[in-house]
Amino acid sequence: MLQLAKLVQQSIALDEQITRERDIELSRPRQIENAYVALDVELAEVANTSEWFKVWKTHRGKADTGKTARETLLTEYTDALDFFLLVAAKKTWTHLVMLTEEDLMTLEKSRPAKDLDQQYLILKRMLFNSHFDHRQDDYRHAWRLFLKWGFVDLGFSQDEIQAAYEAKRQVNLNRQASDY
Repeated sequence: MLQLAKLVQQSIALDEQITRERDIELSRPRQIENAYVALDVELAEVANTSEWFKVWKTHRGKADTGKTARETLLTEYTDALDFFLLVAAKKTWTHLVMLTEEDLMTLEKSRPAKDLDQQYLILKRMLFNSHFDHRQDDYRHAWRLFLKWGFVDLGFSQDEIQAAYEAKRQVNLNRQASDY
């Protein structure tokens, strides 16, 4: 099961470590904007890696060297997850991402999207609304749509996401230790 409180703490700790070690000084509004841009890019990387929108391709999905397309997609998904959590932390909206086990199971039982393009655009629109119009409800809905997307449309289990997040966190810590 996803341990959301733990993931939020890890996201905040990594961000604080990087900020401190790299001596990054950004105002709070700039930090928030930067986290939104990073989230936007990571969501685009999920789309680009899965290639669902490339209707002209017979074989879809990109794979990093030594990984399957599914493993590569899961890594990209957890990158986006991390920035979802970081945005929530920087906006002091972590209460919006804390879902119960029952909430998570309900999302897992959702119907698959009929149109991933539309779902993706809706997700982005809600994120932009949450930023520009300070709409917590849009962020909450985008978060739930993102999780449903991972569970149902991309086919990842909570345990897979949790394990991939932990693995990517270690990669990020190693990168910081080696002057990435």
